Amino acid sequence: MKYYIIAGEMSGDVHAAFLIKELKCADSAAEFRFWGGDNMIAQTDKNAVVKHIKDLAFMGFVEVAANIGTVLKNISLCKKDMLAWSPDAVILIDYPGFNLRMAKFAHRNGLKVFYYISPQVWAWKSGRIKSMKKNIDKLFVILPFEKEFYKRHDMDVEFFGHPLIDEIDEYESQSGLTNNLTKNLCAEERPLIALLPGSRKQEVKKIIPLYAEIADKFKQLDFAVAAVNTLDKELYRPMEGKKNVKVIFNQTYQIFNKSWAALVASGTATLETALFDIPQIVCYKTNPLSYWIAKNLAHVKWISLVNIILNKYAIEELLQKNFNKEKIEEGLRKIVYNEDYRKYVRMVYSELRDKLGNKGASEKVAKRIVAYMNDKQTDI
Repeated sequence: MKYYIIAGEMSGDVHAAFLIKELKCADSAAEFRFWGGDNMIAQTDKNAVVKHIKDLAFMGFVEVAANIGTVLKNISLCKKDMLAWSPDAVILIDYPGFNLRMAKFAHRNGLKVFYYISPQVWAWKSGRIKSMKKNIDKLFVILPFEKEFYKRHDMDVEFFGHPLIDEIDEYESQSGLTNNLTKNLCAEERPLIALLPGSRKQEVKKIIPLYAEIADKFKQLDFAVAAVNTLDKELYRPMEGKKNVKVIFNQTYQIFNKSWAALVASGTATLETALFDIPQIVCYKTNPLSYWIAKNLAHVKWISLVNIILNKYAIEELLQKNFNKEKIEEGLRKIVYNEDYRKYVRMVYSELRDKLGNKGASEKVAKRIVAYMNDKQTDI
């Protein structure tokens, strides 16, 4: 069968790549065409990609509005390309602003539509549920509370766990590395602090300068910036010349495996950090108008997935005005030097892992999609 997959961000590219791998196992005749990144290309080939994620990642009301011309061109291109390729199934990975439009278009044109990694309508924009019910044939969610939420809205939804469980497990098994908890720093070693400023241009521009100030303040610590090669290297220029900082591209998990603590921009990275058992502070700053709009529309108390899943303020969040040098200094000292607090965070992470479900999410979703397309019911 022919699968048309759309992933518009780095985390979606990783999740989609694992799904493609499992779809190839479940369907020996699988063909792919997609919007995505290097991870998806590695599972297929470069001729299968329509548009790379480096040209797609816009976030925030103001930022999207500023790039509306590009967004509309991409929507038009996607519609034409989808019809020209004539897939058997369309698989949408997160990226709701774009993908919900594609769901509507695909449904109108008689294509089967699967959505993997749900739009966070439980957090905001709940009005999207009506469109989702109409245009999506089957929804696969990755957060434990989402299944009951969508069932209350009479949607066909399934939860098989979070794909990060398998993705991190595969990384550790292939690299032969052990979990962060099993490593002990020697007395002469300097603690390494992971700095994750995000994967979008507007995030990095606002976050990296303050990370640079923190690195100057804590010269007794080493820092590693988890950079991405889909962004201009100039964005990381504030880190130049700092002897205790390394900017490392596309090796986030390798950084995690050696890290003692982390400053993390919100998103999937907060879960990844937690699954590596690294005490963290969630740091975020965006356009003030975008933040004001989001805050007034949101139905959740917190921004990090760790706190949202646990339904409590388990890890510290420093947002907008609170994302400042003084508060980061205070928080960093706590997650680096306060062993009681570090033990508390690890206890919280254990609770989080229990909620995220079992291994095999990508495999189970792939098998369910293939079975659905073949009109077969399978027990997974």
